[in-house]
Amino acid sequence: MRFRTILVPLMAAGVAACAPQIPDSARGVGFGTSFEAQQARDAALQGDAFRVPDTVQAPLGGTGAPPPVTGVTPVPGSAEATAAETRRILAQTGAPAADSAALNSGVAPVQASPANPAPLAVSNPGISDENDFEAVAGRQTIESDAARIERNRAQYEVVAPQALPERTGDSQPNIVAFALQTSHARGERVYARAGLNGEAKARRNCAKYASPDLAQIDFLERGGPARDRLGLDPDGDGYACAWDPTPFRRASQG
Repeated sequence: MRFRTILVPLMAAGVAACAPQIPDSARGVGFGTSFEAQQARDAALQGDAFRVPDTVQAPLGGTGAPPPVTGVTPVPGSAEATAAETRRILAQTGAPAADSAALNSGVAPVQASPANPAPLAVSNPGISDENDFEAVAGRQTIESDAARIERNRAQYEVVAPQALPERTGDSQPNIVAFALQTSHARGERVYARAGLNGEAKARRNCAKYASPDLAQIDFLERGGPARDRLGLDPDGDGYACAWDPTPFRRASQG
């Protein structure tokens, strides 16, 4: 019994030694210092121990940009070299930089400001203003329109229709009417022909005409197709010098 009394306290002490240590919540999670030390650090940061450096203030009337570097030759072709060359030329000519645009074009630069009046519109004489009511009303009235209409009416000229002239009996034969009055084909003998060497005579006489149409007209004037005094129709079809009535017949049929 006495042995058990001694064994129980020993077992309780061993269990306490093996239990994990619970961190102090006052120390703060993730900090290796106590809560009091953390408060002292915060107070030091809010005091004079930690100060934000003052920003650099631009001089009065300046831009705050650092002063240009002097005594250093700019790289040829760089922006610094171009600016330096521009300043040198302006210094030699005595013209300020603000007037350089005016000297180049001969026209003063336009200052962008709401107080400036709008530029005058350039009139274009090639554009008509007939759709502008005010412009038209300024130069025309109802009376002027009425007078213009009367002037136009006075210039009208009425041409009376005239009857077409009638064809007289003395006119030359109409080969179109002759082509529509016949229906047989070329080479089909309809009229009797006599004589020797008819083909050779026809070639010789037909060569005197500029076209088969003129040959057919002269053939009809000389008594054709029944009579062939010049031998223009040796085969007796009624068509002189290979004249063809087919085109006229097709034209009449549409």
